[in-house]
Amino acid sequence: MSAAAQQLTMEYTAAQQGLEDLVVARQKLETQLQENKIVQDEFNTLKDETKVYKLTGNVLLPVEQFEAKNNVEKRLEFITTEIKKCEENIKSKQAALETLRAELIKAQCTQQGAQA
Repeated sequence: MSAAAQQLTMEYTAAQQGLEDLVVARQKLETQLQENKIVQDEFNTLKDETKVYKLTGNVLLPVEQFEAKNNVEKRLEFITTEIKKCEENIKSKQAALETLRAELIKAQCTQQGAQA
């Protein structure tokens, strides 16, 4: 295998690993999104006078219900934004992989043609 083909192979492998890392990150964000949606649904079923507590370390501290709801809404917005960024990065990485794959195939064909 030529040095150029070896270099392309290493770049392709690194790009695949990068894509895999992005997919794992996207899955984690999706899990967080679903968990926060569940919390938001629970908040929507609470009565206004219901007390809400936040676990801080080993202690449950009372918090205002509207403050807790706002925190969950902000988290949902943040996670949604992060998911969009992650998806854009995934698309970009997939495009880079396709380009590398085409270059690698071309290099291999050129090498095989030179050997024949």
